[in-house]
Amino acid sequence: MLRYVIRDHVRSLTIECVSENDKRKLNDPNGSEEVPKRQRTEQQCQNKARGLTYRVSKLDEFCPHLIDRIVGGEEKRCATVPACPFLHDVAEYAKRKQADIGETCYIYRTKGHCPRGITCRFGKDHLTEDGHNLIDEDVKRRWEEDRGNRATLNQLQKDVQHLLRKRKYDFEKAAHAVRLAERRIRAERGPDDSDSDRVKLRPEEIKKIDWSNKLYLSPLTTVGNLPFRRICKEFGADVTCGEMAMAHSLLKGQPQEWALVKKHASESIFGVQICGKNEHVMARCAQVLQENAEIDFIDINLGCPIDWVYEQGSGSGLLRRQRILKSVVNSMVGLMEVPLTVKTRTGVSCSKSVARELMPMFRDAGVSLITVHGRSREQRYTRSADWGYIEECAAAASPVPVFGNGDILSYVDYEAALAKCPTVSGAMIGRGALIKPWIFTEIKERRHIDMTSRERLDMLTKYANYGLEHWGSDTKGVETTRRFMLEWLSFLHRYVPVGLLVRPPQAINQRPPFYRGRDELETMMASANCKDWVKISEMLLGRVPDGFTFLPKHKANAWK
Repeated sequence: MLRYVIRDHVRSLTIECVSENDKRKLNDPNGSEEVPKRQRTEQQCQNKARGLTYRVSKLDEFCPHLIDRIVGGEEKRCATVPACPFLHDVAEYAKRKQADIGETCYIYRTKGHCPRGITCRFGKDHLTEDGHNLIDEDVKRRWEEDRGNRATLNQLQKDVQHLLRKRKYDFEKAAHAVRLAERRIRAERGPDDSDSDRVKLRPEEIKKIDWSNKLYLSPLTTVGNLPFRRICKEFGADVTCGEMAMAHSLLKGQPQEWALVKKHASESIFGVQICGKNEHVMARCAQVLQENAEIDFIDINLGCPIDWVYEQGSGSGLLRRQRILKSVVNSMVGLMEVPLTVKTRTGVSCSKSVARELMPMFRDAGVSLITVHGRSREQRYTRSADWGYIEECAAAASPVPVFGNGDILSYVDYEAALAKCPTVSGAMIGRGALIKPWIFTEIKERRHIDMTSRERLDMLTKYANYGLEHWGSDTKGVETTRRFMLEWLSFLHRYVPVGLLVRPPQAINQRPPFYRGRDELETMMASANCKDWVKISEMLLGRVPDGFTFLPKHKANAWK
């Protein structure tokens, strides 16, 4: 490793990728204090204030009603002309359209039909000269025959969305479950209530999941999207979970929140993680998910440290509202036909851990699996995870299985954690999977994998194709894929190749010195500069559009 270290490296900032507060400090080191947390908006706290990486005028976009013009089919017409703000002239759109990225459309070659039609950035592969969209009938037939193994599931249906938006969805099941849960809780407080109306918390007909010896990919906000989960599944992840979804947004039928519920057919054990502040919202959300999505379990988020989530009593905020939390868990268990799981931090404050005291309540309520992240809300991701405390939680929850979460970046870390914690049933892996998704293969095969730069680029190519399939192959889909790829690269660049290490394996909380790789691509992949991440994305998704900007959500290359 020493011969690869760059001793005279000078850090350089990509100013477009620095947060607004840090920009002010760079311009005026003695002034410009940070915006107080109280004054931050919900949008800022969710990192949604970063804005889009690009903007396109509707006047330059082709009418969505005319995109998929099929050869041999009836010519489509836009019903809203002349009020429609989009382009309708094929020749005019062809002049304004950005250049194609490549000659081969992954979606067309995979499914036999590209729904993005004339707007596809790989359109040369399936468009006639007059803009009609071709269909490869043989490929389409094979795709339909194998659709069960390759399709994306859990699309929000329009009629369900309408009922949710109009508040006409029938939530009587959820209301009944909440009433029963409150009755059980009151009965536990004193002898006055009769047990005659109580029901079993875990009836026999409830589905079961065997959690033993499973490798669990953590639900990862922003970066744990469907294309990334597909990559991890191919590397050996057994259990996957969607990104944290806000329960109140799901109940409003918001498409961007329901997008987090989508699963790929390859995800054999898939769950949805929801975050909410009371039993009424959470029970309703569990009911609508169970009735309208193909899922194997629902997970309650008790760990989200984001300020606005915590302050409204959701996420880790529920850890300080234990009466409400008990009602949430009992209401959901009494309602659900799929298993309920819980992911929690040790507590809110690092000086007062509360997770262990909650374990008997989770067990008695009928929770199927408990995951304990070995840090408090205050610690976020600093300091090492407390696996000793995770073991105490596992002992308190027995016989319910408990998974530990935190600081696993190799099979050595995995085996050491489970050896230290004999009662813990398994591990959930988050940042370790972002830094090296092949960690699941390493654990199963008990070896260190020296992933070359070429192999990592092939992995990113596959991710790009999965992204285009999921978000679309038009400009919007390309740039959405690019944005999430850049978010992932803000973690992926932290990987140090095994062949460069003096004493492998790499530790998750140790930042190596700046180094050069064994080839130019490996050196670029090790860069902490966002400009190099953009260059990598351009190898796969073409040049970035004019006016492109990108601020990493986790500000991985911003420093003071």
